[in-house]
Amino acid sequence: MKFLVRFIEATSSRKGRWITLLIWVVLVGLLSSIFPNVNKMADNGATNLPKNTMSVQAEQVAKKQFPNNSGTPLLLVWFREDGLTNQDLQQVTKLYKHLKTSPLPEQSFIPPLGNLPAEALKSSVSEDGTSLVTPIFLDEKASSDDIAENLSKLKSYMGKEISKDLLDKKINESGLHVRFTGPAGISTDAAALFSKADITLLISTILLVLILLIVLYRSPILAIVPLIGVGFAYGLTGPILGFLAKKGIITVDSQAISIMTVLLFGAGTDYCLFLVSKYREYLLEEPDKFTALKKAVKHSGGAIFVSAITVVLSLSTLLLAHYGSFQRFAIPFSLVILIMGIAALTLLPALLAIFGRISFFPFVPRTEEMVKELEWKKGKKIRRPSGNWSKRFGNFVVGKPWTVIILSVVLLVGLAAFSPRIQYTQNLIDSFPKDMPSREGFTIMADHFSAGELAPMKLIVNSEGKDLPIKEQLSKRSFVESVSEPTKGKNENYLSYNVILKGNPYSTQSVESVPKVTKEVSGILHDAGIKAKGHYWIGGETSKLYDTENITDRDTKVIVPVVIAIIAALLLLYLRSIVATIYLIITVLLSYFSALGASWLLIHYGMDIPAISGLIPLYSFVFLVALGEDYNIFMISSIWKNRRTQPHRLAIANGVSETSSVITSAGLILAGTFAVLATLPIQVLLQFGIVTAIGVLLDTFIVRPLLVPAITTVLGRYAFWPGKLWKTDKWEKEKIDS
Repeated sequence: MKFLVRFIEATSSRKGRWITLLIWVVLVGLLSSIFPNVNKMADNGATNLPKNTMSVQAEQVAKKQFPNNSGTPLLLVWFREDGLTNQDLQQVTKLYKHLKTSPLPEQSFIPPLGNLPAEALKSSVSEDGTSLVTPIFLDEKASSDDIAENLSKLKSYMGKEISKDLLDKKINESGLHVRFTGPAGISTDAAALFSKADITLLISTILLVLILLIVLYRSPILAIVPLIGVGFAYGLTGPILGFLAKKGIITVDSQAISIMTVLLFGAGTDYCLFLVSKYREYLLEEPDKFTALKKAVKHSGGAIFVSAITVVLSLSTLLLAHYGSFQRFAIPFSLVILIMGIAALTLLPALLAIFGRISFFPFVPRTEEMVKELEWKKGKKIRRPSGNWSKRFGNFVVGKPWTVIILSVVLLVGLAAFSPRIQYTQNLIDSFPKDMPSREGFTIMADHFSAGELAPMKLIVNSEGKDLPIKEQLSKRSFVESVSEPTKGKNENYLSYNVILKGNPYSTQSVESVPKVTKEVSGILHDAGIKAKGHYWIGGETSKLYDTENITDRDTKVIVPVVIAIIAALLLLYLRSIVATIYLIITVLLSYFSALGASWLLIHYGMDIPAISGLIPLYSFVFLVALGEDYNIFMISSIWKNRRTQPHRLAIANGVSETSSVITSAGLILAGTFAVLATLPIQVLLQFGIVTAIGVLLDTFIVRPLLVPAITTVLGRYAFWPGKLWKTDKWEKEKIDS
C-alpha cells in the first residue's frame, strides 16, 4: 500500500502532474484511432443458453434432420381489423414470388407461398379473418447488422410495391398492416432501441452528474474535474473492449454497454469524490496545495484502491455464469471499474494538482491564516465552512446506538419481507415498449390465434424405427391442446412433433409443463425398450424459458456465495477484523433484500407491472453488494484510523462526521445515474435501474451512516477482534467517563 501511495504522489507532483495528463491524452488518442469503439461491435443476437441445454440441442438436431426449417425466422404478421381481403392475400403471394426470384442476401428458406392462389391462403388466416402469419428464414450465421440490412431492403420493396405506410402507420388505423416479429424482427428492433437508448443515456447521465455536482459542491470547475476523469476512462475503455470484441475474445451487447455507461459515471464519480473531499479537508489546514494533496492521497488512496478492487473482483464472478447475458457483463464492467480506479488514483490527483484551490471556486478552501490575510485585504469577514450538522449527526448515532439499530432494522426487515412475494418472468418480449413493431406483431398473433400456436413446443424423437404412441399419449395430457402428425427427418428414424399447449407458451404454467412432457416421453421410450437419454429433444420458446430458469438459478447459487467470499476476504485483509467483516456483510445483504422488497412495492403496486425480469436478482445483487461495500470501506477505514488516537465513541462520531457528506453526495450521484435507466423504454433496464437506485439510497441514508456505526458503537473494542483491542489509557478513561 505504501508503494501505491508513493506512486500516486509521483503522478501528482509538480512535474509528474503534466506527464500523467500527457500519458492519458496519448493513450486515449492512440487507442481510439487504432481500435473500433465497443458500440460498433455490439452483437445483440448472441446466444444466452449453453450448448448442453435441451432446447439448444433440439435446435441443433432440427438443423441436421430438418434443414428446410433451419435458420433465424422472421415472421411477417399481416393484419386488417375488418378482415383480410383477397387483394391483401394476393399481395402475400406477390411478395413470396419476388423473394423466390430475388431472394434477400441472407435468405436461407421460404415456404412456397408464391405458388398458392389467394384462396388457398385463407386456410391459414385466423378464425376471425383478420390476421395471417408467414415466415422467412434467414441464415443463422448472419450478424445483427446483416439482418437489419435485409429487413431494410424488404421494407423498401414492400413500401414501393404494396403501400408506403404499410409498416409504419398506427395499428389502430384502418387498412392493411404488416409487422415484422419473431427472433429476427425482435433482435433488429432491440438493437435499434438500444442504439437510441445509448445516446439518450449518455447525455442524460452526463447532465445529471453535472447538475448534482454543481448543486452539492456549488462549484462549476469541481463539477467538471471528475467528469474529465470519467471521460478519459470512458475513452480508454471503449477502444479496448472494441478490440477484444473484434478479435472474438469477448462478446458484448447493447444492454451491457448501456449499464456499463451508467456504472462508469456513477461509481467513477464516487471514487473521484472520495479523494476530492479529503483534498478539500486538508486544504483547510495546509497552505501548500501539493502537501494537502499528498495527505489526501495518503488518507483516501488505500480506501479507493480496495473499493475498486472489491467491485472489480465481484463483477468478475459473472464469468462463472453459464447464462450468456450474465457472462457478457463480466469483462466490460470489471474493466471499466479497473480503468476508472486507475484514473481516480493517477489522472484525478494530477488534475487536482494542476487546478489546485481554484477547483472549488467560488467557495475556495483556505487555511485560517490565509482567510485572515484575505479578510485584512478586503476589509470584511469571509464565511468559514461549517461541519456542525455532520458532527451533531455523528454524536447522535454514538449517543443512542440501540435506538438507531432498532429503528433501522425494523425498517429494513419490513421492506425485505416483501422480497419473497416477487413474481418473476423470463419472457424477453415483455421488456420492450408496447408500440415496438415486433411486439405489436407478437400481440396481434396472441390476440387472433390460439395461445399455444404462438410458439409450439418442438419435440424430436429418435424412434429407432419403432412405432411410438407419442401423439396419442401426449394428447391426453390436460395442458396439451393438440399434437401434430410426425414429420420424418433426413434419417427416417427421427420424428418431429409440434405440441400445442393450452395456455400461453410464455406463461409460468406452460414452462412448468416441460418436465411433465420430458417424463411422459421418457416413459414411452422406456416402455419401447429405447434408452431415453440421447433419443429425444424438446425445443421451442417454452423449452428455452425452462432452460433459462434452470441456468439462471444455477448461476445465482454459484455466484452469490463466491461474491460474498471475495468481499469477506478483502474486508478481512483490509480491516483485520473477523467481527467487523461479519456485520458489514450482514448489513449489506439486509440492504439488498430490502431494496428488492421496496422495488417490488414500487414496480408492482405503483407501476402496475405484474412481474419483473428473472435476471434482476443476480444483476442487482452483484452491483449492490459490491458498491455497498464501497461506502462501508470508505467510512469504516476512517473510523479505524481515528481509533488509533481517539476513544472508541469519539472515533466513530468523527468517522461518521468526516465521511457523511461525501457518502451522501456519492450516494445521490450513484443512485441518480442508475435511476436514469428507469427513463428508458426497456423494462429490464427500468427495473434494474429502480432496484439499484433504491438499494444505493438505502445504503447511503440508512445502512452506512446509521446502522453500521451504531453496531460498531455497541460492540465496542470487540468490533476490532481479533485485531488489537486498543486497551489504551484513552479507552480506560472513556470507560470510566461512560
